[in-house]
Amino acid sequence: MDPQWEDSVPIYRQLRDRVVAMILDGILKEGDALPSVRSVASEFRLNPLTVLKGYQQLVDEHLVEKRRGRGMFVSPGAGAALLKDERHRFLEDEWPKVHATIVRLGLSAPDLLNGTRIAAYPASPDTPPDTNNDGSN
Repeated sequence: MDPQWEDSVPIYRQLRDRVVAMILDGILKEGDALPSVRSVASEFRLNPLTVLKGYQQLVDEHLVEKRRGRGMFVSPGAGAALLKDERHRFLEDEWPKVHATIVRLGLSAPDLLNGTRIAAYPASPDTPPDTNNDGSN
């Protein structure tokens, strides 16, 4: 986990989001134990109650289960549920902004698919935009 924290979002929420990302990325799999509250608090110099609050959100969302005396573990089906929820959230919240930017900039599907090439070789400021949409600036 990255030790940097954003000021605009509560730390417990960022911690929750990082665990979610670890599950989606396959770093944490179903049945895997989460790092202990104490170890996370110590490693990132956080109040243990902050870590516990972030973990409790995961429990409340049924993504993590508590096992008395053993710790917290990724729940069965958590990965699939997260993928479904994150896809829905992206399409509802993020995609409209991304789509508006694509339209505003006049980007075509080939432009987007060849995005790494375009980023590596940007057109000079006095080069007219590609009106053919074929990437042949």
